[in-house]
Amino acid sequence: MELHTFVRFHARPGNEEAVAQIMRDAAPDVRSEEGCVFIQYHRGTRDPRMFYIHSCWKDEEAFQVHADLPHTVRFLDRVLPLIDHDLDLTRTRPFI
Repeated sequence: MELHTFVRFHARPGNEEAVAQIMRDAAPDVRSEEGCVFIQYHRGTRDPRMFYIHSCWKDEEAFQVHADLPHTVRFLDRVLPLIDHDLDLTRTRPFI
């Protein structure tokens, strides 16, 4: 069963363009993963420091593979120091 994830990132003041670039850099590697159905990167229209990632994975196992890949670890190592909160990730499944 497909798994959808929503991840929120609120950049520290002055780091919003760095966060945006880190996401741009990560996109090709994630999109090429076998278990990735899709991934979308979003930026807030009212708060340009707010970013979201919405991704869909074939199943929970595919997401776990993604979470352990070197490019994912590198992404987190780069982006976490630039945000003003702990990682905020929600795993969901469609129900309607």
